[in-house]
Amino acid sequence: MHIKRAKQEILDSIEAYLQKDEDGHYLIPSFRQRPILLMGPPGIGKTQIMEQIARKCGIALVSYTITHHTRQSAVGLPFIREKVYQDRTCSVTEYTMSEIIASVYEKMERTGLKEGILFLDEINCVSETLAPTMLQFLQCKMFGNQKVPEGWIIVAAGNPPEYNKSVREFDIVTLDRLKRIDIEENYNVWREYAYEAGIDPVILAYLELRKSHFYRVENTVDGKQFVTARGWEDLSELLKVYRMLGKKADREVVHQYLQNWEVAKEFANYMELYEKYKKDYGLEKIVQGVYSKETLEKLRFASFDERFSIVGMLSGKLCEFFRAYCVEDEKTARLYDALKNCKEKKDLEAVIRERREDYLAKKRADLLSGEAEKLERAVLEELESYSRQWQLRTVKAGDSGWGAEFAFIKERFSLQTKQRENVIDKTMDALEHTFCFLEEAFGESQEMAAFLAELHTNGDSIRFLRENDCPYYYKYNKGLLFDERQKEILTEMENLEKSIDRSLN
Repeated sequence: MHIKRAKQEILDSIEAYLQKDEDGHYLIPSFRQRPILLMGPPGIGKTQIMEQIARKCGIALVSYTITHHTRQSAVGLPFIREKVYQDRTCSVTEYTMSEIIASVYEKMERTGLKEGILFLDEINCVSETLAPTMLQFLQCKMFGNQKVPEGWIIVAAGNPPEYNKSVREFDIVTLDRLKRIDIEENYNVWREYAYEAGIDPVILAYLELRKSHFYRVENTVDGKQFVTARGWEDLSELLKVYRMLGKKADREVVHQYLQNWEVAKEFANYMELYEKYKKDYGLEKIVQGVYSKETLEKLRFASFDERFSIVGMLSGKLCEFFRAYCVEDEKTARLYDALKNCKEKKDLEAVIRERREDYLAKKRADLLSGEAEKLERAVLEELESYSRQWQLRTVKAGDSGWGAEFAFIKERFSLQTKQRENVIDKTMDALEHTFCFLEEAFGESQEMAAFLAELHTNGDSIRFLRENDCPYYYKYNKGLLFDERQKEILTEMENLEKSIDRSLN
């Protein structure tokens, strides 16, 4: 299955495992809660989805790459203790607490969360001395004589033998105690994630043209050559910062992330073309509705790659508008909830304190992504500005009483709603200008179908279009994506992509 389906499977399992009866006992006892084993190729996001799952479930996460451990760090060190059995004193070997189990307890103390996920990566690549310990752990949920605390769910991950020579096969006894989920790479699913993660538009534009380059693992005379989803994402982060610093990533830099020379060279060449297209076609001006007849004529007679690159560039630019809308919309919604809370409590300062305490608690527990933390901080700062401004007004104008204070807060909040409307207008203008440009350049074509497909893939654009009417979208959505014409266009696109791949090979 693909990673998105696997994520949902894990979420469902965790929800089931953590259900309790009226007496507070888990409905599925610990020894029946099978550890989850994720098996799949490297670099497709197995570790990353565990962080997302823990945040969504509101539980802790302790993550280890088990190949970094020795038997001693996993099991603990032996020591001698004297015990009395039937009036006879004996020396008995016991073990100190495992570093891994200790880290679970430390996480519980630091975050205050009593339930969580213990995630062990590369579980089937441990050393020969550690292998029996891992089997005991998966079968009994214990390291040495220390058990994983109740309420903690075990998730392990490994790579199939074809990707790693160090892999050890599990026996049937062990496999029969696991909930195994096999994952495979899937570009379409990754593309949905890529929009959420803000993957650089040049990468998305390139991969739309070369889907076969998304994930590759090959054995050649020069050794293994590979390209993974992780490589593309890490390269994306580098490209963003390089752009800010005015630096250029050449094929040597690209190959450090995409360790396949064919893909690295082609992508490096494509980046140069991409920048040329941006300059030649005036990307920034198109979303403002400014372009010439010469630009349209040039695009009509451009190559397949060039036309679809322009569509990808425009989609990437619109992503910035859709993201800005979603952030502003979510900020407005959270402020509105805070205002409703203020109305009930009749105390802005109490609402700010509660919200700050909740924010700090979630931050300590690692339950906030970077973007979520930034958004909640912005909401707190806005509420605090309401408080400061009201205090200044009280001093200057002598206003007092909750009625006057709440009227003032609503007045301040109205500025936020206006800001949200401004962002909506800018986003709608950019979207309609892009539709107009593509309409004049291509009409009802494969390029327009590809553009609509991008809108349907991006979660931010889906949210915007669901909440704001765009006549152009409904016009082409109906004409291209819900009738036989869609099948014809998509088939034509696939055939063109295949022919390009054949010519390259």
